[in-house]
Amino acid sequence: MAATTPLLTLKIDVDTFRGTQLGVGNLVRMLGAHRANATFLFSLGPDHTGWALRRALRPGFFSKVARTSVVEHYGLKTLMYGTLLPGPDIGRRCADELRAVRDAGFECGIHTWDHVLWQDNVATRDAAWTEAMMRKAARRHVEVFGAEAHTHGAAGWQMNAAAFAEHDAAGYRYASDGRVPLDERGALRDPASGPHRLVAGGRALRCVQLPTTLPTLDELLGRDIDGKTITVDNVAEHLLALTAECRRDHVYTLHAELEGQKLAPVFERLLHGWRAQGYQLAAMGDYYEKIKGTDLPTVPLGWGELPGRSGRLIMQGGMP
Repeated sequence: MAATTPLLTLKIDVDTFRGTQLGVGNLVRMLGAHRANATFLFSLGPDHTGWALRRALRPGFFSKVARTSVVEHYGLKTLMYGTLLPGPDIGRRCADELRAVRDAGFECGIHTWDHVLWQDNVATRDAAWTEAMMRKAARRHVEVFGAEAHTHGAAGWQMNAAAFAEHDAAGYRYASDGRVPLDERGALRDPASGPHRLVAGGRALRCVQLPTTLPTLDELLGRDIDGKTITVDNVAEHLLALTAECRRDHVYTLHAELEGQKLAPVFERLLHGWRAQGYQLAAMGDYYEKIKGTDLPTVPLGWGELPGRSGRLIMQGGMP
């Protein structure tokens, strides 16, 4: 394609055992049918999704649960893993499913070892805890794929300075661990947001960050935006309006538990729509190849909040 063709980078977070078993294969088939590239980022250790219920006191948690039908999308059994049921080891029990993604030609990388444990703790943990978690995931990646990982996308967009430093230690050239500021509609607040390098722990890091630039489905569904309630029937139209208004390189994060299952028809409409808008549907590696060698900004590690999502996230241009 022409050099001016914008990229719509598809970053697929796989959070759960169920998502790995059911959603991943569905996404591989959909992407293949649309000749779309994408990056799959896997949770490689135990599924302790049930532990997430401890977030019940967090502002915005119950409103999100009500808006996005968590039980419907994740399944009651998944919500009991780590509490009433033991958490299944995803990397061990789903190794064949993971390798099938690689064998289908898609880029694979690390999401996390234990999704809930990482998301709920990493922001306040020390370097030893952080490195141990990341290296467990890295070892499991080698066990499953027979090769070291080369990219990462943080669970829940949660990191700390030691985690970013570990990217450089592991030799990652690029990762997608954070977000950019969005307004209530989900449009970019700062058009200059995008690929950058971080200053964390007092030093500039080599690994390039490719932040998510669009809202996710669970951040939009059920909210009132521009005088209408966003539903499964119009959420694709809303996202496509954002990418039509701001025609540039984007990173969209989707989930095997959502777009790979109940919300697959929404994702089909997005794939058709982005093709019609002239986007190249790309993997993270494609995006990195496009921008490597360019003069990227270096920004401090920061945090911020987004409409439709509870808690603080790694944010380009956010507060320390």
